[in-house]
Amino acid sequence: MIRAKNIGISGIEPPKETCNDPKCPWHGHVKVRGQILRGIVVKDKMHRTVVVRHDYLYYVKKYKRYEKRHKHIHAHNPPCINARKGDIVVIGETRPLAKTVSFVVLGVVKRAGEE
Repeated sequence: MIRAKNIGISGIEPPKETCNDPKCPWHGHVKVRGQILRGIVVKDKMHRTVVVRHDYLYYVKKYKRYEKRHKHIHAHNPPCINARKGDIVVIGETRPLAKTVSFVVLGVVKRAGEE
């Protein structure tokens, strides 16, 4: 059994399963640095990649109010975590893993369909 390494982020527990993915932050060689974001998985059709919708508030100085905005972020989905559409996940920034992928899924906060 391969033990999950400490990635240095508190509040996120390592997955119970193990994997041989070199791009996994828990069992591979990828280091997490930079932003830690939370979002909902919108698409999961790519191989080991998910699209995460990150909602945030943007302050409009002219009107002194906030407006809702969102971004779609591509994130690597290791097989030990296996996030699916509708899951609420925590993602962390890494070095570029592909042309559009610079984030990796660190864990699932809430699975889709669970209450």
